[in-house]
Amino acid sequence: MQIDIRRLGPGDEDAVLAAGALFDDAPDPEATRRFLAEPGHHLLLACDARGAPVGFVSGVEAVHPDKGAEMLLYELSVDEPARRQGVGRALTEALAALARERGCRGMWVGTEGDNVAAERTYERAGGRAAGAFVSFEWSFGMDNPGRG
Repeated sequence: MQIDIRRLGPGDEDAVLAAGALFDDAPDPEATRRFLAEPGHHLLLACDARGAPVGFVSGVEAVHPDKGAEMLLYELSVDEPARRQGVGRALTEALAALARERGCRGMWVGTEGDNVAAERTYERAGGRAAGAFVSFEWSFGMDNPGRG
């Protein structure tokens, strides 16, 4: 599949909102504005030959005094009809290239152990499994009323 990957930034809120079906929930306009305004927050949008959004990847740079900068692949989404055509891999590789360009020492992502599609995508994009880990989360009730 031929795609064009575009790096979004301030002023591209309408592009994010137009790609709303790719997100878990409808993008919030204010949260979208805040995300795109942060220099260490990245959103890459993949569009097909017609210009229709078919996927996105978001990344967040994390900086720590003894580790320098690393890129967290925050979320990857590909529209169902566009899956298994290299879109996810292309988006992941584009985020990795951006991380290198920005001086990050590496990139990481967490995924569920039974998410075979995600594991294949990340492996094909040059990632390697780093072993099992346990994640903990805190829910403060604002966005997840049924959790916590």
